Amino acid sequence: MNAPGRPLDPDRTPAQAAAPAAEAPFVDIRNLQVSFTGGRKPVQAVGGVDLQVRRGEVVALIGESGSGKSVTLRSLLRLHPPRRTLMSGTVRVGGQDVLSLSPSALADYRGKVASMIFQEPLLALDPVYSVGAQIVESIRRHEPVSHAEAMRRALELFERVRIPSPERRLAAYPHEMSGGMRQRAMIALALACRPQLLLADEPTTALDATVQIQVLLLLRELQRELGLAVIFVTHDIGAAVEVADRIAVMYAGRIVEEGPARTLIREPRHPYTMALLHSRAHGALAKGSRLQTIGGAPPDLSALPPGCAFADRCPMAQDICRAQAPEIVHLTPDHRARCLRTADTAAKP
Repeated sequence: MNAPGRPLDPDRTPAQAAAPAAEAPFVDIRNLQVSFTGGRKPVQAVGGVDLQVRRGEVVALIGESGSGKSVTLRSLLRLHPPRRTLMSGTVRVGGQDVLSLSPSALADYRGKVASMIFQEPLLALDPVYSVGAQIVESIRRHEPVSHAEAMRRALELFERVRIPSPERRLAAYPHEMSGGMRQRAMIALALACRPQLLLADEPTTALDATVQIQVLLLLRELQRELGLAVIFVTHDIGAAVEVADRIAVMYAGRIVEEGPARTLIREPRHPYTMALLHSRAHGALAKGSRLQTIGGAPPDLSALPPGCAFADRCPMAQDICRAQAPEIVHLTPDHRARCLRTADTAAKP
């Protein structure tokens, strides 16, 4: 996470070893649609997301609260309540069709193939069991190892995530640990069964600035060391630049722009991406100056407009933007935006 007043530095984005172009993506999401039916009207939280992630690659999903980031992430583990959720499209992870997995196959998939770091570990961890016992249980659920071997693995994980006095902390309960230490324990639990895909749902939001930086650096180091595919959800562009190879910007349940992190920061082509970049504190902002804000409010997901969902808040919107839904425009082979005005945004600073 960038400290206040520090400018974004796209050159610091980690350059992971690129997979061969011909290799199939490890995560392949096609036309994912997720609607919730518990209220008076169905709410379309995700409205046709396409996203691919290669092995060893970090992709950040950024956007305002309610843009569909966490819903997309949780869909990869099918964590939404099945009776009130309608899901369609294709979600393939490591060749498995996640949306068609049986309950037993889904239980094997969670933790072993894909695992998640939740935003608030105090709520995600079981309060009546020690953290070490929870890690041991997870390991033994997926692998035929003894309790002693699982405990040895848990100790190694605590050492790897740099929890001080790891032997003593294995016996601690979640409430006995600080926020930063609980987040490290949550990372250890997520890595316990050696997953190939790590899903991080705003893992630094509840932490103070110093601990946030430590956790981000730890995640980046572990990702490189273990060769994980990672999808990192955040509303902090600075955090995304620190850890991601590619950034996907979400708005009203759709990806509106996607590209390499340094390209997206230097040459944003969607007005919403531009607005997000301008609305953060940075080194060029004079002391006492007002931050730029994004006027208006996100649209009602139960009654989306016929045209561009961002049109009512966009300073570049024209009548056609409100009448016609924009299609994806491929600006370069690895940079795309969902906007009717991409020819005009190219000239914007």
